[in-house]
Amino acid sequence: MASSKLPDGELAFTYFPDNYRWSHGVLIALGGAPWGGAEIDEVHRIGLRLKNRVGDDAAWFQEWAGEAERLEKLGHASAAAGNSLTAASYLFRAAHYYHVGERFVQPKTDESQAAYRRGVDAFRKAAGLDPRRRVEHVEVPYEGTSLPGIIVHADAAPGRAAKGPVMLFLDGFDVTKEIQYFRGVPDLPARGVSCLILDGPGNGEAIRFRNLYLHHETERHAGAAFDFLAARPEFDAKRIGIMALSLGGYYAPRAASMDPRFACCISWGPEWDYHTKWQQRLARIERGEILSLSVPWQHLLWVFGVKTKEEAFKKLEGFKLDGVVQKMKCPYLLVHGEGDQQAPFEHAKHTIEACGSKQKELKVFTREEGGYHHCQVDNVSIGTTYMWDWAARVLMAGT
Repeated sequence: MASSKLPDGELAFTYFPDNYRWSHGVLIALGGAPWGGAEIDEVHRIGLRLKNRVGDDAAWFQEWAGEAERLEKLGHASAAAGNSLTAASYLFRAAHYYHVGERFVQPKTDESQAAYRRGVDAFRKAAGLDPRRRVEHVEVPYEGTSLPGIIVHADAAPGRAAKGPVMLFLDGFDVTKEIQYFRGVPDLPARGVSCLILDGPGNGEAIRFRNLYLHHETERHAGAAFDFLAARPEFDAKRIGIMALSLGGYYAPRAASMDPRFACCISWGPEWDYHTKWQQRLARIERGEILSLSVPWQHLLWVFGVKTKEEAFKKLEGFKLDGVVQKMKCPYLLVHGEGDQQAPFEHAKHTIEACGSKQKELKVFTREEGGYHHCQVDNVSIGTTYMWDWAARVLMAGT
């Protein structure tokens, strides 16, 4: 009988063994495959073209953008031929590849901005060509301007109430609403829970095209999104939850702690003290250490609209959950990976212990079961099925 013992060493698919950031980027792309965001062969061909240029972020951008452009052209040609669903499949992948490729570009350039815009447009066109997706692009009023979002509507089903539950899904530090869609979002509406994916300040379109910089008072834009959702006839204001991933492990609990209207909260990854984390990170970089970062460290300056590390540290001072998360009252789920190289377990432990909610849970995915890396990037569905089942159970209770 074969042994069931797992082998020693790294179990996750590590395409570029000597480069964490690039391998993490490949996993982000591959992780979207179950929801139409990637084809393994396409990603592998990109990887083969990059094998001898590891660490060259300009090459990374060019290869991903080039593949995205190829698929984009196929998508438009399919649409012109009347093959709408085929066109949508090409354009969804193009959108994902454009954004996966653009993430590493710092500083941003006219070329990278144009590629990002093409990704946004490709996703929007794809959504319009595939009515099965039930996707609606919206603008959420926010402090004299608006924030772009994508509502993925719950599947219709006999017996469901006219007003249903909805989760607000905020970005992290360096992802976008389009990337987040391919992290399992379609499976949440299949459970009867709609989802609004929002590019908040410092993220996605909000910073690239609207100059809305990151700030620590997440309740400002989360509250605006709550008002927007509560005013919609298809959503129940008493069943609006909030979640976010990665740095969103700060965003979501901050918002739910400061705004008691949210019915539940999910942190897809912990973030206890982002200020101290970046002080430690940059000190280690200055010592010449190679860190497990998801994007170049200069991304930090860009999202805050500052020029120096000292200015960034000042902006980061408010990014702490101690003294905040104690105010939370709604049900709370924190999901973490045992082998997360970006967020230490202590952050998860401090957050869950300090949280004021009576109903709170810390789920840690282990090396044995998989999904043990940052935000389950090595097995997205193991994380999303757990979170979506929890959200549906909490938000659908009593219906």
